[in-house]
Amino acid sequence: MTNRDAIFPADRHALYDLHQYSPAIRSGDLLFVSGQVGSRADGSPEPDFARQVKLAFANLKAVLAAAGSSFDDVVDVTSFHTDPATQFDTFMAVRAEEIGEAPWPTWTALGVTWLAGFDFEIKVVARVPKQD
Repeated sequence: MTNRDAIFPADRHALYDLHQYSPAIRSGDLLFVSGQVGSRADGSPEPDFARQVKLAFANLKAVLAAAGSSFDDVVDVTSFHTDPATQFDTFMAVRAEEIGEAPWPTWTALGVTWLAGFDFEIKVVARVPKQD
């Protein structure tokens, strides 16, 4: 059986303890990252939508880095949006800044009605590069 190793970023926010979940689990060479939101250090939502999306990506990058990965290692992305019709252009602009050039990972975007006070969430599956 493969071990499950919990991965936590250095500057973790309060939501992990408040909602009792790990930011990511490494299983073999795969990393399963929990949905990352644009939370401040105290766990509260960033009210400005564009900054909330940027902060969610920053939180995601911190979790990936804690596992020795980066967005280049991401193979699958799922994003959740509370109002896709009005948010998608802003989200796509931030996404273009954060993800970089092709080839891009697979992506599924979902419209949802509730994200615990947040307007955007992103979760990924990544490969963990071999450490030399």
